[in-house]
Amino acid sequence: MFEKILIANRGEIACRIARAARALGVKTVAVYSDADADALHVRAADEAVRLGPAPARESYLDGEKVIAAAKRTGARAIHPGYGFLSEQAEFTQACAENDLVFVGPPPGAMRAIKDKAQARAVMRAAGVPVVPGSEGHVGEEVGAKAAAASIGYPLLVKAAAGGGGIGMQVARDEPELQRALRACADRARASFGKDAVYLERYFEKPRHVEVQILGDGHLTLAVGARECSIQRRHQKVIEEAPPPAFELPEPRPRVLKKLLEAGLRAARAVGYANAGTCEFLLVGDEVYFIELNARLQVEHPVTEATTGVDLVQLQLRIAAGEKLPLGQDDLRPRGHAIECRINAEDPVKFFPSPGPVKRFDTPVPADGALHDGIRIDAGYRAGDTITPYYDSLLAKVISFAETRAGAIARMRHALERFAVEGVKTNIPTHLKVLASEAFARGELDTHFLERL
Repeated sequence: MFEKILIANRGEIACRIARAARALGVKTVAVYSDADADALHVRAADEAVRLGPAPARESYLDGEKVIAAAKRTGARAIHPGYGFLSEQAEFTQACAENDLVFVGPPPGAMRAIKDKAQARAVMRAAGVPVVPGSEGHVGEEVGAKAAAASIGYPLLVKAAAGGGGIGMQVARDEPELQRALRACADRARASFGKDAVYLERYFEKPRHVEVQILGDGHLTLAVGARECSIQRRHQKVIEEAPPPAFELPEPRPRVLKKLLEAGLRAARAVGYANAGTCEFLLVGDEVYFIELNARLQVEHPVTEATTGVDLVQLQLRIAAGEKLPLGQDDLRPRGHAIECRINAEDPVKFFPSPGPVKRFDTPVPADGALHDGIRIDAGYRAGDTITPYYDSLLAKVISFAETRAGAIARMRHALERFAVEGVKTNIPTHLKVLASEAFARGELDTHFLERL
């Protein structure tokens, strides 16, 4: 095991990684921008290094500065968390060239799936079902019209290098398609440095399901499935394990098995190792591959709650060269877990709500452990300031119970006792969802919030 690692992230995920490292006896180095000099994740680590000014491109996205910090402090490995540098193959390669271990998949696997259009081709060749779409990239003058005619409207224009719901737009006819192509290419260029886009069939009411993958380079496991259908602007808000899609109104074990097998096939097709997530759309009884996220997911705690597996500790152990200490037959999920992402945002329009956090009272200690069926992973505390530079995620509330109804009841009780003042949060939105009869019946799709 490593003696020391650097955590190349901030907020709740940096605190989460620090806890896992501490449990393994590993020392940690935090990095921070000028906006985060006194942040919670800095205090959670054994030492900290300043990266630069608040803008992410001058701090958390500056791979050279991160590698220099690791070498200066004697860290042997870098855990990227999610976002920022976590899915940049160039950074992974740079780590290897500097004799640093990247806690994640190898560069080759990351390159194979980095471009979403390219990943679709790889999955088709491996027999993984994909959403009907274009063969590669398209543009206003290159193949878009012909591809649209072949696929059929409505379409979803997507940034090939995209993620987090950025660079996606629906087109229902040719004029909308041309506008969407320009808008998505511009957004992709600004967000990811590449303007390539591709097309996919747009399903009106799909469900979003995914498979948690864990591999050590020899053995690949499907640790469990999740449902993330409650979204706003293509970004997840509430996640569950196991997916209600396969439980309600009646169990559908055959479709669940199809999903898990497709996830494993996708991971093996690119030689995936460490933790990753294969995302799919569920339409009726059919599953369609969307993407393979080469990182730890925000929603990993619901899988941890239902399997008893500490995914972050296993990430570190795999990166240190250890073999997986469990097999597929050892993974027998039990109970039900729900995660609500608590964002600093207007609960109606979902606009960010930056400002000072004057009160931050959690219903149980925010230490990442279950307390009476509730776990809190937080990246802020009272006295902190939410800046406009980064994601608006304040904390994650995870509930666990033997039944879904029990998990819903525990979550509602926890959110009613979660008090935040100084900034707006989406807690009222979560409570509205949890009180919905449709949610209780498991009647979910990716447009659920729009109808609520």
